[in-house]
Amino acid sequence: MALNNTYDARLVQQETALGAGVQILVLALLGTAIGMGPAGWLTGLAFAVATWAVLSRALHRSRLRSFGPANRVTLGRSILVGGVTALVADSFQSPPPLTLLVGLTAVALILDGVDGKVARRTGTSTALGARFDMEVDAFLILVLSVYVSMAHGPWVLLIGGMRYGFVAAARFWPWLNAALPPSTARKTVAALQGVFLLLAASGLLPHLVELGVVATALAALVWSFGRDVLWLRRTSRLRPGLEARELVAA
Repeated sequence: MALNNTYDARLVQQETALGAGVQILVLALLGTAIGMGPAGWLTGLAFAVATWAVLSRALHRSRLRSFGPANRVTLGRSILVGGVTALVADSFQSPPPLTLLVGLTAVALILDGVDGKVARRTGTSTALGARFDMEVDAFLILVLSVYVSMAHGPWVLLIGGMRYGFVAAARFWPWLNAALPPSTARKTVAALQGVFLLLAASGLLPHLVELGVVATALAALVWSFGRDVLWLRRTSRLRPGLEARELVAA
C-alpha cells in the first residue's frame, strides 16, 4: 500500500475532526437555507458526533499511517448522508425541499462508485476503508427507507433494516459471519436499493409506480440475502467435515 512509513495518530485523527467540522458547516448551510427545525439539527449533529467517534476509534485500532484518498471520498459521502439524515428528520415536522434532498442523495450515490476505484488505483485499499464504505451505504439506505415509509407504510423499513438484522442475527448464529464469495448479483442488488428508493422519494412517479419500484427493491433484497444465508448455512454444515479431512491430510 502506498502509505507513509511512520505512524502519527494526530495527523490521521485531524482528518476525522475536519470531517465533523465540515458536517456542521453543511448543517448550518441547510439550516439557513430551509429554516431547519430542532429535529433536523439534533439528528444531524448526532450523526456528525457519532461518525467522528466511531471512525476515530476505528482508525486508532487499525493504526493506519495515512487516512488515504479513498477514505476522503467516503468521508465526503458520509457528510452528504449526514445532510440527508438531517433533512429526513426535519421532514417529520415539515416537508423537505425535494430538489435538495434528491440532489444530496444523488451525489452520494454517484460517489459510491468512486471511492473503490480510487483505492485500487492509488494502492490504498484497506479493510477499514471497505467497512467504512459499507456502513455509509447501509445508513443511507436506512435513512431513505425511513423517508419513503412515510408515504408507503412501515414495511419499507425492511429494506433499510435488513442488513442490520443480518448483523444482529450473526451474534446468535456465528456461521453467518463467514466470508461470502464475490458476487456481481449481490453488488448489483445493493446498488439498486439506493436508486429505487431515490426514485420513490423524488415524487416524480405516480403513487402506484412508486409502490411497485419499492416492492421490487425489497423483493430483490430478500432474494439476495436469502441466497447468501442459504449458502452460508450449507457451507457451515460442510465445514466440520472439511476441517477434519484437512487435519488427517496434515
